[in-house]
This record gives sequence, structure tokens and C-alpha cells, in this order.
Amino acid sequence: MRPLPLLSLILLLSLTGLSAQAREWRVTAPDGVSLAVQEQGDPHGVPIIFIHGLLGSRLNWEAQLASPVLSRFRLITYDLRGHGLSGKPAGAAPYREGRRWADDLATVIAATGARRPVLVGWSLGATVITNYLAAYGDADLAGVVYVDGGIELSSAQIVPHPEVYRDLVSPDLRTHLEAIRTFLALCFATPPAPALFQRLYANAAMASWDMQSAVQGQDVAAVQGLGRMRVPLWLLYGEKDALVHPEASIARARALNPRLEATRYAASGHAPFLEEAPRFNRDLAAFVDRLERSQP
Repeated sequence: MRPLPLLSLILLLSLTGLSAQAREWRVTAPDGVSLAVQEQGDPHGVPIIFIHGLLGSRLNWEAQLASPVLSRFRLITYDLRGHGLSGKPAGAAPYREGRRWADDLATVIAATGARRPVLVGWSLGATVITNYLAAYGDADLAGVVYVDGGIELSSAQIVPHPEVYRDLVSPDLRTHLEAIRTFLALCFATPPAPALFQRLYANAAMASWDMQSAVQGQDVAAVQGLGRMRVPLWLLYGEKDALVHPEASIARARALNPRLEATRYAASGHAPFLEEAPRFNRDLAAFVDRLERSQP
């Protein structure tokens, strides 16, 4: 048997170490929904809580969880309600009320004992953070990152794809699955590798149909959330985003919070943390380091 090349051996050991460090468990939201939580990285590092977007799960953040640049931080992920391995209650109310999603995040923060975490929310995950800020404030946070986040569910900020969102909740299985494929394709300016796209597609197919219907009318407390926060806020958008209008979203967020920092990745679409993962990981690490240096 030929020995592994040095680079391959290092990568194998690194991935083995990451797998050994990973820990998974469940917590229960105030309304009884079970949430699947995962953690890895340095348990003594600054906690970063990643919140995925619509039709995703914590698997969306694999490029961050496997990053040597971020391994010195405490990396916490969870599946949103109606997604992945978390509970999928029936009906509209568990998904339409933004406060429930905020309570989920508060439950994860409390259950993990994350002290002054940095919250990173992608797309729908950003609206979860907004509703959390409105309900709980930011006194216990170190900072917030919105990645191609929806500031509000308004036509000025969201690119219209009425046929896609309509077909996502179609009772016809083929129509529904084709809409998922179209939605995922819209997330990328450059198509991802086939294996990654297939995993994202399978991930999306697990999402609750009730959630997909109800979340389109979810209330987002942007004024109370972004308008009152005091901790640093970093907005990151892919310049080629086909789902959210970067310029309008940044302008609306800045009107609510003039102190924010905004960055655009010219080569990315809606998912810069996947499309330009090495750059994103370096930039996120630098942002967290700045927050840490600014602490008294």
C-alpha cells in the first residue's frame, strides 16, 4: 500500500480531529419544538452561532466548521424549526410568528451557555436575528453578521420570483421538487460542485411544507431590532445576489442603524460563505478578532 502524500495525510488528520470534536444534542423551545444543535471548534474560544437560511440546515456551514482559520473559535450551529433534524410542527402559527424563531435562538444561546456570542445569520437566518434583537436586545451579544440577509420582506429588498415561491408550496410533488431545484440554483452566481448541490438539494427536500408556506408571511421587527441595537453590525452581500437586492437592503439597514459596516463580494451570489468560503472565513475571523480587541 502506497503511503499517503503529506498534504493528504494532514487533511485526513484535520478532518478526523474535527469529527472527534463535534458534539450534537437537542434542546426544546418554549413552545415545545425540538431543535437539533451541533458544536465544534475550541470550547474556550469566542462563540459564533451560525443561523442558516430557508430550506437549509446546519450542514450549510460545513465550509466554516472545517476551516482551520475558524477552528480557534467555538462554532455552534442549529437547525431552524421546520428544517433539517429539528421539529416540524403542523400549521402556520409555529412559523408565521417571528417571536417563536427568536425564542428558538434564545433557547440555543442559553442551553449552550454561549457568553457574548457573535451571531451570523444567512438570508432567513438574518430575520431570525432581527426578531431576536427586537425581543431580547443585544446586551448579551458581542456582534452580529448578516449574510445576504433580508432586512424586511418587502418588494424593494426581495427580488420577485413569484412562480418559485408559489411552486415551493405546491401539493404536487414534482412541482415542489423542481421549485426547490430552481430556488437553490438562484442562490449561486457560479454553480457549486455537483456533490455539494446534491447535498443541498436533499437538505432542502427535508423542510416542512407548512413552514415554506407560512414563513413567506412572517413578521419581521426590523425597526425594533436593528433600530435599537448597539453592538457592531456587519452586513455582507454577494454583488450578484439573485434573491435579495444588496443596495436596497443595505440602504434600509443603514437607515435603521447608521453605524453598520457593509461589504460586497463581487464574485458571489446569495451564498458568499460557500461561493468564496476562504475569503469569508478570513473576513469573519478578522471581524470577531476586532470585537475581542474592543472589549474592555
